[in-house]
Amino acid sequence: MQRNVFFFLNRGLVYLLMPLSCFKASGAEISPSNNNALSNPYGLDALWANGDLIARGTLVILLIMSVASWYMLVIKLLEQRRLFRTSVEEKNAFWQGPLNMSVLDQLPPHSAYRFLAQSGIQAREEYQGQLSQHISLNTWVENNLNQAFDQVQARLQIGLALLGTVGSTAPFIGLFGTVWGIYHALTAIGISGQASIDKVAGPVGEALIMTAIGLAVAVPAVLIYNWLLRRNKNAMTALHGFANDLEKVLLGGRTPQR
Repeated sequence: MQRNVFFFLNRGLVYLLMPLSCFKASGAEISPSNNNALSNPYGLDALWANGDLIARGTLVILLIMSVASWYMLVIKLLEQRRLFRTSVEEKNAFWQGPLNMSVLDQLPPHSAYRFLAQSGIQAREEYQGQLSQHISLNTWVENNLNQAFDQVQARLQIGLALLGTVGSTAPFIGLFGTVWGIYHALTAIGISGQASIDKVAGPVGEALIMTAIGLAVAVPAVLIYNWLLRRNKNAMTALHGFANDLEKVLLGGRTPQR
């Protein structure tokens, strides 16, 4: 009787603990695969960790180009705002008074309009003595206004060449990374002697990431370049009209119609 009781108790414990032992065993087998699934061996981290000096250098160059493009966007926007923040009311107040150095206070400091007006007024006041015998007042004032206009235009062009360079060269730098990754893929195939997926996936993934990064750097740079170029053109058109009105007032005394 006692032997039967112990037999049934033993069998009951075995059946009770069997699911728990199976669950632990399956958990021990699944957890490594979950960890492997969570860690991507072909991502950016793996590209940087497993990449050689040339691959890392390519990534650093593309990163510098991207940072330079966005930095140039912020700098040029702040510069355009500072140069062309003159309002319509300030321009009208400028035209109401006599054109001398004191009327420049109607325009904001560091403004392109103020710089242009100061150049024209100063040129008219300096036209005296021996200078009047060699050049006419019209030519003298016009030359000074054109020189000031060209200085403002040249200042606005600073940095645009960098954006154009980034937009035109970044895809080719990414293409270089692609070629380098394919070279590593072919090298891995040659060493292993078989074109298995584990030998090819890493270098090919590296090549595709390089291409994507190159395009991601080039496209914003081109868009920023075209946008800033259009803004500069519109701003210089308005400044050119102001220069024409200023020349008429300085030489003919006619106030522009507003």
